[in-house]
Amino acid sequence: MIERPPLILRLIMRGALFRMPQAPGERTVYLTFDDGPIPQATPWVLGCLREHGAKATFFMVADNARRYPQLVEQVVSEGHAVGNHTMHHIQGLRTPTAAYLADAKEALQYLPAGAATLFRPPHGLMRPSQRRALLRAGRIVLYDVLTRDYAPAVTAADIERTVRRLVRPGSIIVLHDSLRSIHKLRTALPRLLSHLTAEGYTFGLLN
Repeated sequence: MIERPPLILRLIMRGALFRMPQAPGERTVYLTFDDGPIPQATPWVLGCLREHGAKATFFMVADNARRYPQLVEQVVSEGHAVGNHTMHHIQGLRTPTAAYLADAKEALQYLPAGAATLFRPPHGLMRPSQRRALLRAGRIVLYDVLTRDYAPAVTAADIERTVRRLVRPGSIIVLHDSLRSIHKLRTALPRLLSHLTAEGYTFGLLN
């Protein structure tokens, strides 16, 4: 059930964006990458996207952005969007609201201006008070397809099968430019980009 958000998550996280609306006949998907930027993964992901003419939205952990500002600049210069994934990848349910909001605000010091309007909570959950406050500032973005590429038991073939099975127009697809995922993405991402393009999909940016 986790690969597509269950009803209980949609109810708990009401107001969050799970899937982008589509005009009749439109076939756009929204690739997102969480947890970067890091030099071991992000440059390769950018090169793969460039090769396939695809755009994506990167939900950055701002402590990584602080350490690798040149990667933030590269993401933006290549036409991708950036969102806020907190400063330290903290979990909302385990963090008092004031501390969580302060961490999310601190992150904006190291992210491009547009990141202030796109927020993705680490682990996909937060307290109602956190959710309400962040919705006043912009969009909370969750997902329509979660590849679970971070999970040790999930293979590159599993990632590809999950996307092929669940993708639909407007899908927000979650991947990770992280150490846990990059060895799988080197196989899965080029195949997915080729498959989605062949199926008539274009790649949109969240805003």
